[in-house]
Amino acid sequence: MTNTQMIITVALAVAGTVATRFLPYVLFSEGKPVPSVVQYLGHALPPAVFGLLVVYCLRNVAFTSGNFGLPELISLAAVAALYTWRRDMLAPMVVGTAVYMLLIRVM
Repeated sequence: MTNTQMIITVALAVAGTVATRFLPYVLFSEGKPVPSVVQYLGHALPPAVFGLLVVYCLRNVAFTSGNFGLPELISLAAVAALYTWRRDMLAPMVVGTAVYMLLIRVM
């Protein structure tokens, strides 16, 4: 990449970042009600992303060899239990990751 191409690439990345940071404040000012589509996405996307993470994390697990996927299943159970108890997205992800890392070192 030439210097000009690097400068253009960085400038576009900065412009994209600035646009995505300030655009919501411009579109959804305090005086306007939030559109129903945005409210729906705010409620529907977090569980969908969580489900996508589960599928992504379990896609290459071999349930017929090695430790039969026990670290993954135990971590998944910990995530499900913590989410059911707290109804929070961050804590189950952190605890599930920690439990999985501990189990793959021990098992």
